Amino acid sequence: MDIRRVFGANLRRFRTQAGLSQEAVAERMGVDRAHVSSMERGQQNVTLLTLWLVSQAVGVKPAALFDEDFAATVPEDISESDPPS
Repeated sequence: MDIRRVFGANLRRFRTQAGLSQEAVAERMGVDRAHVSSMERGQQNVTLLTLWLVSQAVGVKPAALFDEDFAATVPEDISESDPPS
């Protein structure tokens, strides 16, 4: 699995487990929701600063966002939208 997709799948999983919307994560990071969505879809090469901001926003260690075993349980077809609340 591409490392960007691993990162995105883990971001989505941790975000939803924390009960956060993409908008809430974006606000915590100081970016817009579209950027969070793009990261979750594996379309962004994140910087070290972005990695740190994401980890702080969802409350995990940065390394957890690269756990391939955890990401492997997420379907490849990740929707752009949040699940209904």
